[in-house]
Amino acid sequence: MATKRSLATKLGVVAGFERPDAALEQYPTPPELAAHVVHLADLHGDVEGRTVIDLGAGTGMLALAAALRGPARVVGLELDGDALATARANERRVAASAPVHWVRGDATRPPLAVAEPATVVMNPPFGAQDGNRHADRAFLAVASDLAAVSYSIHNAGSRQFVESFAADEGGEVTHAFAAEFRIDAQFDHHADEARDVDTEVYRIEWT
Repeated sequence: MATKRSLATKLGVVAGFERPDAALEQYPTPPELAAHVVHLADLHGDVEGRTVIDLGAGTGMLALAAALRGPARVVGLELDGDALATARANERRVAASAPVHWVRGDATRPPLAVAEPATVVMNPPFGAQDGNRHADRAFLAVASDLAAVSYSIHNAGSRQFVESFAADEGGEVTHAFAAEFRIDAQFDHHADEARDVDTEVYRIEWT
């Protein structure tokens, strides 16, 4: 198994959004964080030989991280066509050997049916925009339907919500850890060139 650091280095070529949409909270997942999440998933046997689904794949950071760790296949589901085009270009840059299928669609109403146990990886919207509170709830609901296990990134302070939601859906949070999410200035309302946002990553087993 390659190291987490080497995985992050390979992901350094992944391009972000050309025209990010604030309403969709299109913030690219930092390569170090994507490497951390996927490395943890691989250590738990949740990547190699498995179907891995990235809900709201954006330009493909988490999907491509998984594709570099020997899955049976990866599915990247994304609503934004421009982001998917960038994701396809990123796949060529990363040169992953595993098959990656890019699907355009709404991650909260996925046009997918998976027969075998699958792993979901995702960086859902944090609900930071007005009227979008708990936007990650719909993503978790889809994960509970599609996945045997999921890994998701949430805003700091989400533990009670995530654990309660998982329990209501017959799932269980098995691991949780804090992580910094670096956001570069890309919208008019960003005053700083870059800032680190406190986030939390959850591993959930679904029944």
